Order: sequence, then C-alpha cells, then structure tokens
Amino acid sequence: MIALTSRARPSGSLLKRRALSPINVPLKDFFLGTDLQWFGNISVGTPPQVLPVIFDTGSSTLEFASTACGLECSNQVLFDPSKSKTFVDGGQSFNISFVTGSGVDPVVNNDYNLTIRNGTDTVSIGGHSALNTNVFLITHQTPKFDIDPFSGILGLGVIPQGFFGSLINQGLPAIFSFYLSPKLVGNAELTFGGVDKKKSTGTPVYAPIHPGTGDFFEVWQLDSPGLYVNGNTTSLLSSNRTIIFDSGTSNVIFSTNTTRHQANSDEPGTYGIACDRIPSLPAKIDITFTSEKGVPFNLTIPSSELSVGPFADNPTQCQTLINALDGLELVGGSLFKHYYSIFDVEKQRIGFAPAKGV
Repeated sequence: MIALTSRARPSGSLLKRRALSPINVPLKDFFLGTDLQWFGNISVGTPPQVLPVIFDTGSSTLEFASTACGLECSNQVLFDPSKSKTFVDGGQSFNISFVTGSGVDPVVNNDYNLTIRNGTDTVSIGGHSALNTNVFLITHQTPKFDIDPFSGILGLGVIPQGFFGSLINQGLPAIFSFYLSPKLVGNAELTFGGVDKKKSTGTPVYAPIHPGTGDFFEVWQLDSPGLYVNGNTTSLLSSNRTIIFDSGTSNVIFSTNTTRHQANSDEPGTYGIACDRIPSLPAKIDITFTSEKGVPFNLTIPSSELSVGPFADNPTQCQTLINALDGLELVGGSLFKHYYSIFDVEKQRIGFAPAKGV
C-alpha cells in the first residue's frame, strides 16, 4: 500500500554482521473473488501478542490495530499495549492517507485513512526479535478497512527500518523474497534474509532500482522503456516510465492516458468489461525492464488476470485488473503471483524468476 505521507529516514548505518539465519514466514491468501492480499503473523510485546499483518514493499513502517481503536477495528486482532511490559508510548498521533488500498477498488475521496499513535516495543518473527522497535498503533480507521482479516502493515521499503532494519544490524542478510502464490496453488511464503530456490524455476533476472524522490523516496521501483498489450505497443505505451512494485496492492495502476479504456461510471478509476466476454478476450500485458547486465526482459501479466470479478452494482459487468490514477504507475499482486520476487537491499536491485507451480 502506498501512503501519501512519508516519514523521516532512519539515522545511523547498517552493520553487516552475518549472524542470523533466514526466516521463512508462511502467508495466508485473503481471497474475495480474486487474490487480494497475502499476510502472515508477527509477535509484538512482552509477553508476545500475535498479530496478522501484510508485508508491504509500498511502505516502510509498522502499524497495527490496537484496543484504542475499539469498534472501528472490531474485525481485526487488536494489540493491547497495557498488557505489554516492554511497550513505551511515544505520545504523538499522526494521520496517514493511502493512495492505494487493500482491495481492488481505487481510493476515492480519501477513503483509506488511519489515525496512528507512536511507540516502541519488541517485535518478533520466527525466533528473531527486534527490541525497542518503532511501532504505530491504529486508533482510528475509515470503513474501507473493515473487511481486512489482518491487523496492519509491516513496511519493507527500500530503506530498511524497524524490525527488518534491526535484524540486518544483528547480522541478517539484507535481502527478502516473496512467493505470493494464488489460492489454488497455496504455500505462499516470505523469506527474510535469503532466497527459497524451491519456490521458483530458472535463474533470477535482476534489475537495478530507480532511486525514489519526494513522497515515494522509500519505494521499490524500476525504470521501464515500454508496455505491450497482446504483443502490440504504441508511441504512448513505449514511452519511458518508472513503475513501483507494491506487494500490498492487488491490481495494477497506470495513468489515465495509458489505460485508454471505458471507465465504469459508478466507480471512478475502474474499468469494466462485459463478464460474458472475459473468457474469449485476450489481454496479455508485457512490461519491459532492463537487467543489470543491460539486457531487456519482460514481466508478463497473463489474460487470466483480466477480471477481478463483477461490480457490486452491476453483476453483468466485470472489473478489470487495471485502475487509473494520474501520477502513479504501479504493479501489485496481479503480477507478483507469477514471479518469485527478490528484494536485494544491499545491492539495490529486484530479481525475478518464474514462480513454481503457477
């Protein structure tokens, strides 16, 4: 998920002791007509309280629902700071507005918004712990978050912070990898500190990241010289662009002049096709990137990803995987499902290999 408001970069350097072993985190698939999100458990506090979270390359901080949120967060597991003897309240509150949400609907009228309060506590995953980690307790959330079966977000931005940054300082290799498999395949997984070669086929291809700026200085993004739809391109599609890789977003997002489709009038920023046309409609999207060796390669979103299900207000019209938002070019779960993805913090690159079994 991409937040509009960025926070300051952490100070200090990352120590490179190799002392910690990689961690494999099993992930569950939030499926609602399509694969929406993948989430897994972390532990926070002393004694530990288990919380399900999204592991999100589109953000950098850790925020989760707390007992201070009350009924607004009743669908989530709530962290109770009063039951943790290591929790320290920071005393400051902030608002976060997101430009992408956890589902397939676009963000409209600031409808993905959180109020959070800062603090510190111990965070643990797979036997590895980070003491005095910055955490943000959700004290208010807008109704769009109500359907989420997870409590929050653990950010894994290009500048390691919090839990992951602490583990790197303790000696964990500065790399993490995703196997975000569809529900029908199962066994989704996040590996901290390594690569699970059993989850992919072939040799990974790596591309150097494009340094972020402004609100997006912490995101993972690559330069792309062009797009192809069913093998065809245009002068607009073949123009240079920078594309964000966001594991916390379901769909793909391009500017409105790139999408060039008929919008569904009831849901701004979405695009619809008659559901009975979907099975016979080719819609393969190839996105070209350049490897660190200077060789072009494509990442492909197959036609099977075209539909994310019928619109609630019109069951004969199916929403496509593409959302429109000017000023943002982004790929999410629709692409991640088909590739084992490797986020190499140390070498500032992203690697891709075909996902096994998909």
